[in-house]
Amino acid sequence: MQEYVETPDHKVADAVPDNWVDRYAPVVTRPYLRLSRADRPIGTWLLLIPCWWGLALAILHTDTVQLEDLWIAFGCGCGAWLMRGAGCTWNDITDRNFDRQVMRTKSRPIPSGQISVRNAVIWMCVQTLAAFSILLTFNAAAITLGILSLLPVAIYPFAKRITWWPQIFLGIAFNWGAMLAWVAHTGSLHIAAVILYLAGISWTLFYDTIYAHQDSEDDALIGIKSTARLFGSQSPIWLKRFLILVIILLGASVYFALVPKLELFPLIVSLTGVTLMTVHLERQRRNFNSTDSATLLQLFRSNRNAGFIFLIFLISAAML
Repeated sequence: MQEYVETPDHKVADAVPDNWVDRYAPVVTRPYLRLSRADRPIGTWLLLIPCWWGLALAILHTDTVQLEDLWIAFGCGCGAWLMRGAGCTWNDITDRNFDRQVMRTKSRPIPSGQISVRNAVIWMCVQTLAAFSILLTFNAAAITLGILSLLPVAIYPFAKRITWWPQIFLGIAFNWGAMLAWVAHTGSLHIAAVILYLAGISWTLFYDTIYAHQDSEDDALIGIKSTARLFGSQSPIWLKRFLILVIILLGASVYFALVPKLELFPLIVSLTGVTLMTVHLERQRRNFNSTDSATLLQLFRSNRNAGFIFLIFLISAAML
């Protein structure tokens, strides 16, 4: 096997400046960590936050906190990192020929020659098996849900070739943890968890439409479809529609989680979280500029904070 030699141009174009992978990771591991987007942690947060939403809402629903919940929260964190890495690896394997033609993505490990497709497949399997070992520590219903999540993960990279709405498929995959974490705590699915899942999909449509505008011109040249290309100049209107969906669905998930008790203070605290997250998203929408890639990336990354706003208020409500 040819020894990997690091060069300055091996850094990925949209990585976080001075990220830990480029600065501290052993040289031989860097192509694999870049393939997993470890140098761009926002995706892991966006995969993990719905998991923690689901767990916090389940605790609010059952009004019980167990020591096992700490493991569920930690296991979701590890699983999100691993499955986001495995999903990104799969995405880059399937999109390698497209990525070579896009300015922002041609520096990724496979199209730039840092790692072979064969080694990428092996790395994907290692990450998936590690995540599966964590999943096996949850209850049987959660394990079943976790296995089913592999289907939308596998489909997503191909969605952008056949539909103008690939962001829906991304949302289906990225927010699955909202249901999984709920089931890991309660042992069964509930309408509140399903509505929370739909809220997460709406949120993904919001933030990934913003993200996709970075590549809309290149995507048009190579025939890749997205909501950014579909909406074009009408994107601010569609972002507002997705935002309204997020508000309604998050509020409904809280309501159904608290039925039949519907205690006043937990309801008020939770809905305050919905309101403040909405304010954050509306600020993103107002600052949206489809021609400014730096602003688009900044807005996309700010969704970690948006998701944490709702999470913090859910946790606070569960503690009342």
